Amino acid sequence: MSIIEEVVTKLDDWKGRDVSIQHLSGGLTNTNYKVIVDGTPFFIRVPGEGTELLAIDRDNEYHSAQAAAQAGVGPKVLFHFPEYHVMILEFLNGITMSKDSLNAPGMPKRMADSIKRLHAGERSLRDFNMFRLTEYYLSLCKERSIKIPDGYLERMSTVNEIEIAMSVKPLATVPCNNDLLAENYIDDGKQLWLIDYEYSGNNDPTFELGNTCQEMQFNDEQIAEVCAVYFGTASADKIARMKLNMIMSDVGWGLWAAIQENISTIEFDFWGWAIERWGRAVEKMDSAEFTVWMKDVQV
Repeated sequence: MSIIEEVVTKLDDWKGRDVSIQHLSGGLTNTNYKVIVDGTPFFIRVPGEGTELLAIDRDNEYHSAQAAAQAGVGPKVLFHFPEYHVMILEFLNGITMSKDSLNAPGMPKRMADSIKRLHAGERSLRDFNMFRLTEYYLSLCKERSIKIPDGYLERMSTVNEIEIAMSVKPLATVPCNNDLLAENYIDDGKQLWLIDYEYSGNNDPTFELGNTCQEMQFNDEQIAEVCAVYFGTASADKIARMKLNMIMSDVGWGLWAAIQENISTIEFDFWGWAIERWGRAVEKMDSAEFTVWMKDVQV
């Protein structure tokens, strides 16, 4: 039996009932399913091949998913099978968002509102730091001879300078999702729900904000809107932190994509995504605004 079939048969509550399993499209790391039991839908995610190499802590993920549910921004965790690293979640009746739909007027505010609720919840079991994760991913690429985009290693000195600048006036860490791409928002018409806590961890809130703004390719006005809703004002230092974290989002997740190209069985152009993300990071590092952000973040 497959893992999804084993999990379904293990649930005493579902024995003798009408159970159907539907594979859901999407997902860049795992395989997702909608399981309908006597007409009631549930969501189940099965970890993908080799995902343990991506620095995912499944105990932390389970804890963070529960914390997000308690904060009112994540689906309820109904069952947990640690031996399979599988959770069964309530099925959210809503629209899975896209980059285009989250670029609609008013969406930056709604995104920031949901993020604030998540960040006010219970802390994660572990911390998340994109600088350390980037180092780990680079070591993994070297160890496994995984191809990375040209110029990565030569730019690590700039990445180090970014970390030094951002450490001058650090912000208190909060429990973050750290991977809020468009598809990890679900709109039920009343609020935006936040899903998928594989990379969750206590982190600088401006990484969360900058990362999600980068995923949506927000313009300066939208970035300022997110910042103002979250912090109460779009100050130059907070905008600078978000902008620098937008770079780090592409630096780190670009390496993630290169690794996925090597290990994943999911049909997706991971290498193309790695090249795209690295190109965006280099463009920002070479921009005239970069020195301004590096200065503002230290004021």
